Amino acid sequence: QVQLVESGGGLVQAGGNLRLSCAVSGRTLSSRDLPMGWFRQAPGEGREFVAAISWSGTRVLYADSAKSRYTISRDNAKKMVYLQMNNLRPEDTAVYYCAASLTIVTIYPQEYQHWGQGTQVTVAS
Repeated sequence: QVQLVESGGGLVQAGGNLRLSCAVSGRTLSSRDLPMGWFRQAPGEGREFVAAISWSGTRVLYADSAKSRYTISRDNAKKMVYLQMNNLRPEDTAVYYCAASLTIVTIYPQEYQHWGQGTQVTVAS
């Protein structure tokens, strides 16, 4: 079993930066079968893929909206996954979720078996 706890959300002005963190427990983060992803969900919207990373960190995927502004990374020794978000926009406002996959690095939420509770990010204009 894998437990995920997100942190780092909050209220920020447009153009500001935030770094989200995801603490992983219950299973070693260095396992080859534990790709990690970030998703977000705005009010009234479905869950949207943001970024994903392989266990080695050599393969990363980004949504078009995240490219050039967001960076996903992981520290297997610390059992942490991060999402650095720069130049935030009001449309980035959402609850951000960390997720763990037991299979592949993918953009599809149904391929992720474990989810955190989410952290709220609000970007004021």
